[in-house]
Amino acid sequence: MDWNALKIFLVIAEKRNLVDAAQSLGMSHSTVYRRLNDFEEQVGRLFERLSGRYELTELGERMLTQGRSISHLFDDIERQLAGQDTQPKGIVKITAPSSFSYNDLPLHLAKFNQLYPEIQLELLVTQLELNMTDRQADIALRVTSTPPDHLVGREIRRIKWGVYAHPDYIHRCGKPEGLTELDEHRLIGAAGALRSHPVFTWQDKKLSSNIGPRTDDLVAMACLANSGLAILPDDLKQLGLVRLFTFEPAKENQLWILTHPDLRKVERIKLVMKFLTDELAH
Repeated sequence: MDWNALKIFLVIAEKRNLVDAAQSLGMSHSTVYRRLNDFEEQVGRLFERLSGRYELTELGERMLTQGRSISHLFDDIERQLAGQDTQPKGIVKITAPSSFSYNDLPLHLAKFNQLYPEIQLELLVTQLELNMTDRQADIALRVTSTPPDHLVGREIRRIKWGVYAHPDYIHRCGKPEGLTELDEHRLIGAAGALRSHPVFTWQDKKLSSNIGPRTDDLVAMACLANSGLAILPDDLKQLGLVRLFTFEPAKENQLWILTHPDLRKVERIKLVMKFLTDELAH
């Protein structure tokens, strides 16, 4: 059986349409279509085509279970081989939330590249947990108090929350000296999933009538700070923003750097993890 054809099948089974599958695989739509048809001629009909969607047949469901097992086996082999790599060169994929990716992290990555030009860094900006078992990412920077048990790493530092304002807002409205004065000011609120964060449930409960524009992204919240006060973690210090005081009701964030156990002895990954730990510790 052609392993590459099986990989194409697994991606189509996940995406359920050829356009998304082709994009994920970095292949043309026609190539994916042809390879799937060739594979089905060998093993049997795996999908029913229903209004552009590809739904698994009974044979396809069985193939999916077996194919995933084979895929995990190949992933294990790849990680174990990568774990024997002792050369400071190759690709390292780093996943990080937008708060770090848009601010200090690019400067640190540029500095690392000067030190180790043969290590190619790829920055994947997402709050989601990428699958590090199949090496969608090699290193994860995550703000969490409960890092996943299947990953290894360390806490880099704690991050306080503060109340921030743009100088234009301060000029127009003045600045509060503490929590008790927040009810005299307009605030930027949270939307979407961010609204369930304890900081913003507190804000909605205590100051709902003072909330103006809302956003589901902390970076966007910082950008809106010219029209209201923003409660932000201190890693989101923006040029031009003024930190007024610490937001005491919030627990400190914990910044972790993580990798898969099979990759922690890979030289290039060790170098990146140590460098970022040292750079982000302050």
